Amino acid sequence: MTLRNRIEKILEWVLVFFMSVLVIDVLWQVTSRYVMNSPSNFTDELAGYLLIWVGVLGTAYVAGKREHLAIDLLIQRSSPARKFKLEMIISILVILFSIAVFIIGGTWLSYTRFYLDVKSSALGMPLGIVYLVLPISGILIAYFDIDNIMNQIKENRNPKTN
Repeated sequence: MTLRNRIEKILEWVLVFFMSVLVIDVLWQVTSRYVMNSPSNFTDELAGYLLIWVGVLGTAYVAGKREHLAIDLLIQRSSPARKFKLEMIISILVILFSIAVFIIGGTWLSYTRFYLDVKSSALGMPLGIVYLVLPISGILIAYFDIDNIMNQIKENRNPKTN
């Protein structure tokens, strides 16, 4: 099993866990509000934070699987050489975006929330924890696209004969 496969599998299990906790959290909120007439004061906030983590980590997971929605009409109609160049350009742009926005921006955002000691209102946890998902996902997306580039170069050097 390659490192990429291990990372994808761990990410998959983390997402399943977070999604399960999110479902339980929302079910508890509905039950406490409508059945017991005593709404829980932390479940809304927890659901929002879990949704952020599931959404952003899910982005990294889908990027690793190369299953993002894409308009690939130009790539499909291109020659193999042009297709290789277009895929390289796209991967490089994704890497640059993930470094600039997710890693640098997310690290700055998370760091400043920790530094300023900003806490969530209901849970009382540092908001920097919530924003840590940005650099984590950025690192994963950059890793997956660097791996994609390396695989594309290998395939381009050693084309399969049919």
